[in-house]
Amino acid sequence: MAKRKSINYPGFKHENPIPNASLIGNTLMSSIITGRDPDTGKAPPELDAQVTNVFRQIKLCVEAAGGTPDDILKINFWMKDPATGRKALNGEWSKMFPDPESRPARHTLALGANNPNHLTCDFVAVIGG
Repeated sequence: MAKRKSINYPGFKHENPIPNASLIGNTLMSSIITGRDPDTGKAPPELDAQVTNVFRQIKLCVEAAGGTPDDILKINFWMKDPATGRKALNGEWSKMFPDPESRPARHTLALGANNPNHLTCDFVAVIGG
């Protein structure tokens, strides 16, 4: 039986005692990722900048587990306003996953209005799959 391993990477730490992601065998599941800048730890006020940071964090997280964005199976996004935020999300999505024949599944949900972030996400990856 494979043992669970906590995955963390520089520039992102949860306030609670949880890892950035957890790996069992070759299956990686992230914790919630926000739009904080991994260099400063601060969330910029603009949606576009937070979206860019979320995708930077996704890449850092999957790479810390020994994978690449090509190993990502599904990403769930929560956005304050999915209708107006979709353009920014789709732009970064297409940069990370340029091949329309090889993209992960995606689900976008509404984020609570009282959340300080424009968006958050979590993902599942199969490393080396």
